[in-house]
Amino acid sequence: MTSQPQERLTDWEAVTAAPLHLVLVEPRIPPNTGNVSRLCAATGCALHLVEPLGFSIDDRALKRAGLDYWDHVRLVLHASLEDFLALAPRERLWLFAPRASQRYDRVPYRRGDMLVFGTEVTGLPQTLLDAMPDRTVRIPMRPQSVRSINLSTSVGIAAFEALRVLNFPEME
Repeated sequence: MTSQPQERLTDWEAVTAAPLHLVLVEPRIPPNTGNVSRLCAATGCALHLVEPLGFSIDDRALKRAGLDYWDHVRLVLHASLEDFLALAPRERLWLFAPRASQRYDRVPYRRGDMLVFGTEVTGLPQTLLDAMPDRTVRIPMRPQSVRSINLSTSVGIAAFEALRVLNFPEME
């Protein structure tokens, strides 16, 4: 586990009022996480990063992608997926996977839901997806075109659909 700068971190209890929680499990590519952090700053969503990360959150590329918005990001760091799942209510989780049967735009999102995305390389663990098929959703794509959509693009698509359902809370 890479040591992370503590001044950027927030406690779980401090983000309970967030409209949504965007969860990246073991992200590897700093610009993806930087882009998602900027999305969180713009929307008020909390950002949860599940270790191990492929970078430090003080990484230059991550800072460049998030620019100077880090002060507006509520970031919670979790030591492992198991630690995150121990805190997260199952009924608030929406797990994103390319081969899920349920579409993301047919979900009854509620304030405080957690949109969970896996690593850029392998996605979420299949055992987790198998354990919660009713909480697993996909973003539609053309068949046999690409393996998946870029992580930060996927998070943006899903977050704005959920925020739309919530009537864009605290946003103009």
